[in-house]
Parts: sequence; C-alpha cells; structure tokens
Amino acid sequence: MAATDIEEIAEIKRYEDFSTIDWVQDAAREQLRQRVRRSRSLRIYGRSWHATVLAHLWELYESIQGWIVVSCIGASIGTIAAMLNIITEWLSDIKLGYCTTAFYLNESFCCSGAENGCPEWHHWSSWSILNYLIFVILSVCLATMSAFLVKSYAPYAAGSGISEIKCIVSGFVMKGFLGGWTLLIKSLGLPLAIASGLSVGKEGPSVHYAVCAGNVIARCFSKYRRNASKMREILTACAATGVAVAFGSPIGGVIFSLEEISSNLSLKTMWRSYFCALVGTAVLAAINPFRTGQLVMFQVHYDRDWHFFEIIFFIVLGVFGGLYGIFVSKWNLVAQAFRKKHLGNYAIEEAACLAGITAIICYFNKFLKIDMTESMEILFKECEGGEDYDGLCEPSTRSRQVASLLFATVVRTLLVIISYGSKVPAGIFVPSMAIGASFGRLVGIIVQALHEAHPESAFFAACSKDEPCITPGTYAFLGAGAALCGIMNITVSVVVIMFELTGALTYILPTMIVVGVTKIINEKFGKGGIADQAIFFNGFPFLDNKEEHVFGVNVSDAMIESVSVLPSYGMTLGEVEEVLKRTNYGGFPVVEDTRSMMLSGYIGRTELQYAIERAKRSNPLQSTAKCFFTTPDQRPLHPPSVSAVTGNAAAGGSNGTTDNYGNSALVSSGNDSSYDLPVGLTTMKMARSASPQPGPLRIDIPGDQGEAPGLMPSVVVGSQASAGGMPVEHLGAMHVDFSQFIDITPITVNPNFPLETVMELFKKLGPSVILIEYHGRLCGLITPKDLLKYQFNKH
Repeated sequence: MAATDIEEIAEIKRYEDFSTIDWVQDAAREQLRQRVRRSRSLRIYGRSWHATVLAHLWELYESIQGWIVVSCIGASIGTIAAMLNIITEWLSDIKLGYCTTAFYLNESFCCSGAENGCPEWHHWSSWSILNYLIFVILSVCLATMSAFLVKSYAPYAAGSGISEIKCIVSGFVMKGFLGGWTLLIKSLGLPLAIASGLSVGKEGPSVHYAVCAGNVIARCFSKYRRNASKMREILTACAATGVAVAFGSPIGGVIFSLEEISSNLSLKTMWRSYFCALVGTAVLAAINPFRTGQLVMFQVHYDRDWHFFEIIFFIVLGVFGGLYGIFVSKWNLVAQAFRKKHLGNYAIEEAACLAGITAIICYFNKFLKIDMTESMEILFKECEGGEDYDGLCEPSTRSRQVASLLFATVVRTLLVIISYGSKVPAGIFVPSMAIGASFGRLVGIIVQALHEAHPESAFFAACSKDEPCITPGTYAFLGAGAALCGIMNITVSVVVIMFELTGALTYILPTMIVVGVTKIINEKFGKGGIADQAIFFNGFPFLDNKEEHVFGVNVSDAMIESVSVLPSYGMTLGEVEEVLKRTNYGGFPVVEDTRSMMLSGYIGRTELQYAIERAKRSNPLQSTAKCFFTTPDQRPLHPPSVSAVTGNAAAGGSNGTTDNYGNSALVSSGNDSSYDLPVGLTTMKMARSASPQPGPLRIDIPGDQGEAPGLMPSVVVGSQASAGGMPVEHLGAMHVDFSQFIDITPITVNPNFPLETVMELFKKLGPSVILIEYHGRLCGLITPKDLLKYQFNKH
C-alpha cells in the first residue's frame, strides 16, 4: 500500500472516534418519561382536591424550572465575565508598571479620572531596557502558567471551543469538554493567556466557559441531566450569553447562536437564549467592571453622519475583510497541521516561545504593545472631543501613524496565524477585530488627508465646511466588523453586535455594506469560516445545515453493505457476548433469520449489555441459554441454530441475499470487513410488551425515574414452565428475552432513495443510524459518518 493511501485511510478513520446522540430515541424516551410522571402523580396524590392542588403546583414548578435554570446560569456567566475582565486588565497592566497606592489596581483604576497617566502609577524602572526585559519576562511567565494549567489539568480548555460546541449542540458527545475542571481551568488560564500578549482573544473562550457553566448548573436538575434535547436548549442559550457578555450585545448574542451555533433553533429556545443573555448582561452591568458604565472597553458612540461618496472606501474595507478571512484561515490550518505533527508534546514550550516572540516584537509599536481591547478603544474614538493617543489625530504625524498602523496590521495578522490554536485558551474574535480596526483607521487617515488636500474637489462636494467631513474612527469600527465577518463567515450577528457597540442607527447601512461585500468575497473565494474549517480539519463528524449538497447518487452508493446482524432467535448467550466482545458497534439490526434477512428492528449496544448484566446479577445464567429478540408469540416452535452462519461470517465467509438492484446483504460477526457503528449516547428503549406474561421468573430493570412496572423494560428468564405458550423442551433449559429492548420502528429508507434526502433526514431528525431495506429485507445501513466519508472521498 502506498504512503498516500495510508494517509487517506488515516484521514477517513478520524470519524470513528466520536459518539452520537440519537435525537429520535431521546425524544421518545422523554415522551415516555412524561407519561410515567403523570401516571405516578395520580398514583401518589390520588384524585382528591388537595391532591389536585399539589399536582398543579408541581406542574407549575416544572413549567418555570427552565426559567429558573437560565436565570441562575445567566447570573453566573455575567459574574464570571466581570471577574475575568477585572483580572485581565490588572495582569495586562502589571507588565508595564504598578500602582503605588494599591498594588491590586490596574492603571485605569489607579489613575481614575486622569487622561495621560498619573503620579501614582509607576513603571518598574527608570531604565527603558530594564522595563523592556521585565515586559518580556512577565509575558513569557503568564503564557507558561496558562499552558501548564491547560496541559496538566484540562486539555479541553485549550483553544476557542466554538467548533467543538457546534458539534456538541448538533448531537456529538465529547466527554469532559463541558465539565467542571474545564470551566475552572478555562477561567484561570484565559486571563493569563490574554495578559501575556499573545495574539488571541477572550470572546471565543467566553462562549466555551459560558456553555461549561450552563452544563454544570443544568446537570444539577434531573430534567436536564436525563434529557439531551432539553440540555441542548440550555447550551444554545449559554452560547448566546457568552457572546452577549463578551461584546455587551444581548441581541447580537442570540442572533450569533442562531446563525453559528444552533442547527435548529426553536422559538422556545430563542426566548430562553434571550432571557439568559439579558440576565447575564444585566449582572455584568451591575458589577460594572470598568467603572465607566460600559459593558466592554471598546464601546463607543458616534454622533456624526456619513456621506455617500464614502461607500467606495467602505467597499475597500469589505474586500479587505474577505481577503483577510481567507488568508488567515488557510495559513492557520497550515500552522495547525505543523503544530499537530511536530509540537504536540511541547505545548508549554511553544506557548512560552510565542509569548516571548510576541513581546519582543510588539513592545516597540504603540498599537501592539497595549491590550487589543484598549487598542480598539483608541482606534474607534473620534478625534474631536476625544483623547488623542500619542498624536494619532495630529495632521503633522500622519505619515508616521500610517506606517505604524500598517506595521501593526501585518505583524498582528502573522502573529494570529501562528498563535491561534496554541494550547492555551485562545479566541480569534478580538484579534481579528483589532487587525480590521488598525487597517480601517489607516484607510480613514488616508481619506481624511485626501479631503484636506483637495477640499474643493467635486468628489467631496457633500462635505460641510462647518464640521469635519471624515471620521477615521468610524473606518476603524467598520474595518473591525469586516474582519470579524471575514474570519467567522457570519453576517447578521456582526451587524447587530456592531450596532449595539455604537448605538448609532446611522451606521447600520455602512456596516451592512461592508459585511455584505466581505460575505461575497468569502463565498466566492473562501471555504467558510475558520470554525467550520477547523471542524473538518479536526475530523469532527458534523453535518452543517448551512451547506447544500448535491451528490447525484442514491443512498445505495454510500451505504454499508457488510453489516453485523442479530437473528431474532437461535443464538446462545455466549454467542451474543462473543459478538459484543469482538466488536465495538453502537448497535445491531435484528432480522428474522439470516437467510431471509427480513428486518425486525434494531437494538443498541448499551441496551443489550445492560440487559445481559442485569439478568446475570438477578439469576445465574449459562452461556448456552437461548436468546430471543422477538416476542414469544412470534417465535417458531423449532428455531434453527445460527452458530454455523455466524461462524462462517467470522471466518470471512458470507451468507447474504442479492436483490434485483445488485446489492448484497452480508452477515458477519465481528470480522474486519464489518462496519463499525458509532458508539452514541444511548437511550433505553421502553415499550409495553405485546406478548402475554412469559415465564415464571421476571427480572424488572428499572428506568431512569422508577417507571411503573407495566412500562419497565424486562429480561425474561424461563427454566421449568412454558414461556409464551411454547413448550420448554423446544427452548432448552433457559432463555433470555430481549424483545422489549428492540426498536421495532427504526428509520428505514429504500436503496434508491436520493442521498441528499438522507442527508436532510440526518439534519432534521437527528437519528444515529438509518437502515436500508428493500421489500422488508435488510440491505445495509448508513450513519452521518458514512456521509462524511463519502463526501471526503468523492468531493
């Protein structure tokens, strides 16, 4: 086998590592749980008037429990965001000096009310070279501590987390990614990483720690702990709140969650997201971490209108945003590949080196030296009536300012490419906005200089002579929006976020123009946002609702034909356990027999394992005990043995059927050619048995909330008496009944079904597997991973 073939096979096998939530089964289990809850409440409270009152009070609590949960989560996220803002600002300033009145105060608090420093704020030394060395050393130390915490305690705390959260919300399980340790280390490591000066932001990680906080709090309530669908609603609301507290934009956060995170945002989820974002931003405003009344440092207000001739320059900013997003996404993935191949074991050393290089280069540029949010605050400001930072508004220093801004734009772009993806909590929102702001301010200064050089030109005829015509700060603001749109490939949420940052209705149209041009460039020449590309790069099995697929083939071209099946009767317990031991499939189709391959249902791996273990604990079972996957009234009197069939399949042989469309159904029992189903988040299939009471010994397996016995799944063991009306001598000494664990109505399609429609079924319904049957005969199966493999190989 050639090396390229081995690499392609390894690339495809990446999709085998993640488990899947079956949303269809999750919804069915929740409906059953609600029926059981109502039945149990009637049994406990009875039908008296006071029992009715208690039942109504309980229902009222159940109905408002969701609002209680999102209120607690929103308050927690707002508090965390405020604390992180305060800590980050202090750590960023401590590299430059300290406050003599109180060491724990940053420069803005120490010099409250002063515009250009104060006597209370001291630099570390009167020697510039010593200040430079301290700046570099502290930057390296902060980055090293952040990387050490991540590597030692919570590796999932590294990076932004948005790509993984999109996959989790869509139904893929990553254990530990939203756990308490991840929340703690993300919250501790994020201020260290930002303060170290690395070209990374905190807005992406804000989404991650917000979702972690929501997951930790929601899991304290059984309603969300046991229901993945309701937990998805909470996680979507948390993602919206994370963006809301990061930008001070509650509406923008909700739209971001709709546009980027959630694959099917319902009206109820949108309301929960809005309320959670509202609570989070209200708590953040109450704490007031910057003591300015602003939710974010770079929040500004513009009171000057724009002119139509500036649309030309707005288009230039939009083109820059699109090209920036394409360039950074492409080369960042190259850097990620290099990091994964060569630097996987040197995460701490890499972070320290990046921080050192960044500090050495950035110290001598005034826009790179300070924190990125502070830099944007300066670049967004109007010159008239605002603070002039180091002669930024002086006409005599324009050439120097343009050169400095150009240098900052280029260097920051290169640093973002190599820094984003390092093993520290790292986002890309603010770095991209800072790059767009520096380029936009550069363009604004150039346009302002052109106007002052040619004030009588017809091009500037719309300008009034009584007030300044060009506001460079608005160009910085629009450039930041263009870069954010370019790197994330989002549109409406960017417009809303930028509007909420400025509160200027007059600049909605320019923002829409810039974002629209950026989107056109990205759609024409790019491959989507960096989060979407990271999903593909990391091998996450994610079906994006925003993509339109045209395969032009039937599902039979992509399905798996070599499928391990379980016959509905005839297998012994030892043979079933051998199949479980030799395979790691997430479930098995159940057929009437291996000759006809008539589909009877589907059983999950976890359900099967649980039933066997429970039966063994309750009653000693021999490996020769017969296993049945159908109800007793459906079994034949003389079930044939299938050990020879499964044995041949395990040895590489097959016993299949061929239909008139040319597809064969292969029966196997764990051989290498068999298809590996994804191991998903399993759900217990609970249904009323349609058969009579089968046998003298009944082992009840309780469900999640102690269901009524009539609704419990059960394993039936028979030894001396008839079982289901069948003589004991035909069944053997013992038998185990798994029929109540079978999903008798799995989602099935015809082999001639269009593959595009199957893709829509996975996106809209969310099953973990779809079985392919032809006139009732099993032909194969397909999972979301198979679709991704097919897309990777063919497209």
